[in-house]
Amino acid sequence: MTSQHGEIDGNDANDETGAKTDRAYDIVLFGATGFVGVLTAEYLASHAPEGLRWAVAGRDTGKLERLRERLAALDPACAELPLVRADVADPDSLREMAAHARVVATTVGPYLTYGQDLVAACAEAGTDYVDLTGEPEFVDLMYVKHDTRARETGARLVHACGFDSVPHDLGAYFTVRQLPEGVPLRVDGFVRTNGQFSGGTFASALNQFARAPQMMAAAKERRRHEPRPTDRKAYAPPSAPRYAGEVGAWALPLPTIDPQVVQRSARALERYGPDFRYRHYAAVQTLPVALGAPVALGGLLAAAQLPPARRWLSGRLKPGDGPSRERRAKTWFSVRFVGEGGGKRVFTEVSGGDPGYDETAKILAESALCLARDTLPPSAGQVTTAVAMGDALLARLRAAGISFRVASVR
Repeated sequence: MTSQHGEIDGNDANDETGAKTDRAYDIVLFGATGFVGVLTAEYLASHAPEGLRWAVAGRDTGKLERLRERLAALDPACAELPLVRADVADPDSLREMAAHARVVATTVGPYLTYGQDLVAACAEAGTDYVDLTGEPEFVDLMYVKHDTRARETGARLVHACGFDSVPHDLGAYFTVRQLPEGVPLRVDGFVRTNGQFSGGTFASALNQFARAPQMMAAAKERRRHEPRPTDRKAYAPPSAPRYAGEVGAWALPLPTIDPQVVQRSARALERYGPDFRYRHYAAVQTLPVALGAPVALGGLLAAAQLPPARRWLSGRLKPGDGPSRERRAKTWFSVRFVGEGGGKRVFTEVSGGDPGYDETAKILAESALCLARDTLPPSAGQVTTAVAMGDALLARLRAAGISFRVASVR
């Protein structure tokens, strides 16, 4: 790893919370010159607290220098922002980067293709890690390979720190907190958005669709290694399409990583009660869309199995591509939750702006800041956002303009 500041002392010291205080950087943003990486860097340049030691990282120093010039227009102090050269094709550079950071935030996906060595490096160095993956196979493989070592070194490996899956994970967490303790709880989430997939999300989805057997094998291997609570149940069962009168929309099951993340939070935190169920849906208003969406998804699944079709689809929306600022300003998301338990029914909502880009960059940046700066409950290994950051991240996101609200209680 090279930096504009030259050699870096790698000796670590811990404060009373166990944080490594004399690493060179509080946060390193890896993949900073990609589309979402630039948005994340701009967010940090505009919102980083005084004294934050952060750096941008990537394989192309020229692009990093041009990014630094762009950031300096937002905050003149960024004219001195450190640049770190690191490359997924050079594992030594990833280990160097991880060794000198308290937190590494990465936008470099698809993560199954490009992310494994960085997770290994962070687990070994005791460095906190956040990413934007929505790839279940990658998350399961990383658990099997690196959870044990991360627990030993104190690293918190927190995947899915963007629209996948923070609004859903923290939204379910927020909803549970409005319900009675110590009773069976049922929560359903209903997603609405007029935004488009990011190029990275689309590439990850295509890769995932093409690897169904490998994805199932990774999930099975994880189940062999992962302990479960013996005195509580938490599950996220597949469900059928239905008309959901409680939100006035057709509910279509969403085949995303989000319900898995919510389930893992529920298994780890007793506040979810002795018997917790979560179901995850897309909410659509019209019957034609409700009927057509499964057909379209089936066609995409089938096409992803054929290499020529998959290559053609990949060319439609490439990682690093994204919509204009004007287009993003017109997009929004809303996740409505219906929670029940102990004779109480609560309706909550998480909402914000453009989910695939602006809000994802905001969530990733705030997650990294939360791990680097906030007092958090003890955790280590592969953990969810609700487990690692919970109330602290929820407060950060509300302050940053993402709404978590109780709509009604019955």
